[in-house]
Amino acid sequence: MAFVRKEFLHIFRDFRTLIILFGIPAAQILIFGYAVRTDLKNAGVAILDNARDEVSQELTKKIDASEFFYINRQLDSYDEIDATFKQGRIKAVIIFPDRMASGIAREGKATVSIIADGSEPNTASLVTGYVTGILNDYSATLTGDVTSSMPVINPEVRMYFNPNLESHFMFVPGVITLILILICALMTSVTIVREKEFGTMEVLLVSPLKPWQIIVGKVTPYFFLSLVNVIVILLMAWFVFGLPVRGSIALLISECMLYILLGLSIGILVSASVSKMENAIFISFLALMLPSLLLSGFIFPIENMPKIYDYVSMILPPRWFVEIIRAIMIKGAGFGYIWKETAILAGMTMILMIISSRKFKTRLEEGER
Repeated sequence: MAFVRKEFLHIFRDFRTLIILFGIPAAQILIFGYAVRTDLKNAGVAILDNARDEVSQELTKKIDASEFFYINRQLDSYDEIDATFKQGRIKAVIIFPDRMASGIAREGKATVSIIADGSEPNTASLVTGYVTGILNDYSATLTGDVTSSMPVINPEVRMYFNPNLESHFMFVPGVITLILILICALMTSVTIVREKEFGTMEVLLVSPLKPWQIIVGKVTPYFFLSLVNVIVILLMAWFVFGLPVRGSIALLISECMLYILLGLSIGILVSASVSKMENAIFISFLALMLPSLLLSGFIFPIENMPKIYDYVSMILPPRWFVEIIRAIMIKGAGFGYIWKETAILAGMTMILMIISSRKFKTRLEEGER
């Protein structure tokens, strides 16, 4: 009994063990319970109302009143559809035809076009399904027959950017995001910490190299390895899956380089904060892997989650990079559509580079003393 009591005391004195035993399971339940949602909620849609009659206005109100959608924008012409999709604020455009009410009264039917953003296939399927359900419910009120197999309002569904709803349009950008953040942050932090743990850092400290030169020398290989990974993934996406880069390749590579620098800064910060490799792996994996997978919008739409997760995801670089890379690769968007996300990543990079380099320099100077 004394031995068991001693083990309990040892466990509860170790803060990291307490996090593993209690913190991680609790965090996983909260994240998976709220973030992993297969339903639809608060998806932005745009309306192009060519009819502007009582039927189209009533349908617009029903769509906006539902818990699944909110009207993000009212369009005036078809020319605005492409630019609105590239801005990334909507999931679908709903188009009401000319003289909709009179067409229903005269011919007994009308066709409503639903154009969904196919760059997120799962969300696109949900959006079109929910809009179709709203249209069918309204048709039932017009016919008075809920079981009618011939709705008055027929939905015509089209997928923008990804007509066949191929899943690799979603997964390839997400894989690039995960690979870059893990290679840059995880491997960089482990490499530098390994020098401390094996005692080879002292050799560097007595060398004429300055702290910033040591940092650059350590992270440069991972910078170029990450770029090679990006090129390999893009080539595989093109030749194996038939997924071309519709936007500027130079812009895409530039954005990847910015994201790589950000990941390297995270790795330096982790390495300057710990002294053992297992701690670096633990922190990097816990802080990057699960949040990047669940809260970046890569698989699960952020708008489906509680608002608190939206705020938390704003401090995660993968959220912004996923939007950037999808916009360039799949939607063919230019810098004018992604400048806000780019500015956020650039600001994060500058802040992290300053903090991590100063902290690493302090640790090196302490080691010299």
